[in-house]
Amino acid sequence: MLKFKLQKFSKKTRYILGALGGAAILVAVFLLGLNIGNGNIYISASTGNNKLPERLNFSSVNQEYQALISNYDGKLTTNQLLNGIKHGLANAVGDPYTEYFTPQEAKAFNSELNNSFSGIGAELSANNSKQVIVISPLKGSPAANAGLESNDVIIDVNGKTTVGMTLEQVVNEIRGKAGTTVTLTIQRGKQQINLNIKRADITVPSVSYKMLKNNIGYISIYSFAQDTSGLIQQAAKYMVNHHVKGIILDLRDNPGGLVTAAVATSSEWLKPGQEVMQERDGSVVTQTYQATGGDILHGIPTVVLVNGGSASASEITAGALHDNHDAYIIGTKTFGKGVVQQLINLSGGSLLKVTVAAWYRPDGQDINHKGITPDKIVKQSASGTDNQLSAAEQYLANK
Repeated sequence: MLKFKLQKFSKKTRYILGALGGAAILVAVFLLGLNIGNGNIYISASTGNNKLPERLNFSSVNQEYQALISNYDGKLTTNQLLNGIKHGLANAVGDPYTEYFTPQEAKAFNSELNNSFSGIGAELSANNSKQVIVISPLKGSPAANAGLESNDVIIDVNGKTTVGMTLEQVVNEIRGKAGTTVTLTIQRGKQQINLNIKRADITVPSVSYKMLKNNIGYISIYSFAQDTSGLIQQAAKYMVNHHVKGIILDLRDNPGGLVTAAVATSSEWLKPGQEVMQERDGSVVTQTYQATGGDILHGIPTVVLVNGGSASASEITAGALHDNHDAYIIGTKTFGKGVVQQLINLSGGSLLKVTVAAWYRPDGQDINHKGITPDKIVKQSASGTDNQLSAAEQYLANK
C-alpha cells in the first residue's frame, strides 16, 4: 500500500499504497489524482544489501554522458539528464513499487493526498507485460462516469500509443488542466473502446454513510486518506446513534492509501490491542499494528464488501475485521497488494518511494499477489443490479 501513505511520526512516515490484483503490479499509485505522499527519512532494518559499496563509481556514467552530449542531435538539459539517471536508478532494482519522483511529480503526489486533484480520477498500474492497466476508477469521477473499468488496458492516449511508455509517462499524458478532454483507447477483453474523458478538479471525502432499509447502516470508504480517520469516527457514531441492526462496510474499488487510516477504521470495530496487521522484513516481524481504541461498533454484525479493485489498505481492513471475527466478507477476490513502501524526502523536494517490507494478516496469511477470498463469492450482474449489496443486506437481515 502506498499505493499506495502513513501519518507523520518524528523521523519516519510509513505509507501503504493501494493496488490491483492478479499478475498486475502497482508502479505509481497515481490515481491521476488520488495519491500518497509526505514521507520523512526512515532507516530500515538490514535488507541484505550491505555488501554493496556505499558509493557507486560513476566513471562509466560520465563516459556515457560525454558521448551523449557530444553526439546527440537535439536539445538536452542538465535536469533532464539528472532526473533520467535518478529514475533509472530506482527502476534498476526491478521492483515496480520502488520509484523516484522529481520535485514537480512529488508536489502533485503530495497535493493529491487529500483527495483533491485535477485529472480523470483513476488509479493505474503496470502488469508484467509492461502494459498500463486500470486498477479502479474513483467513484463519481470523470473516469467512472465515462465508463472506465478495472483491468482495462490503456493502449493509446490522445492518438499516442502507450507501447514503450513507462507508467509515469502515461500518467503525465493523461493528466491535464480541468475542463480539457483526454481520449483513451482501452482494451477490454477482445474489444477496443475509445473513451473521451473531461478532466476535472475533484475533491472527494473519503467516507460516506447512510441508512438502508431494515435498519442496516451503510459505510463506503473510497480511499484511505488523511480525512478518513475523522470521518470514520463520525460514521461510527452515526451508526450507534441510529441503533443499527447491522453494518455494510463497502470497500469495493478502494485502491488503499494510508495504513494509519486502515488502523483507525479497524479500531472502530476491534478492541484496543487486537492485531490489525504485521509488517515483516523476510521472516522477521519488524512492526505489529494494533487497534488503538474506539471499538464502538464491536459486536454489531458487519459485512465487508470487496472486489478486484479492493487493494492494500482495503485488504488490511477487511483482513483485520475478518480474522478478529468482527466481519463477514462478501464479493469477489481482492487485488493482492501486500508490500509496504516508504517515502523518503530527497534534496530539492524530490522523493523516493521504496519497498521496505511485506505485511501479513492477523491470521498470518501473506496476501501479496493472492488477495483475500471472500467468505461468500458473489459476482455482479451484467444487468446493473448490485448483487453484492443485496447479498450483504440479506445476510444481515438473517442475523
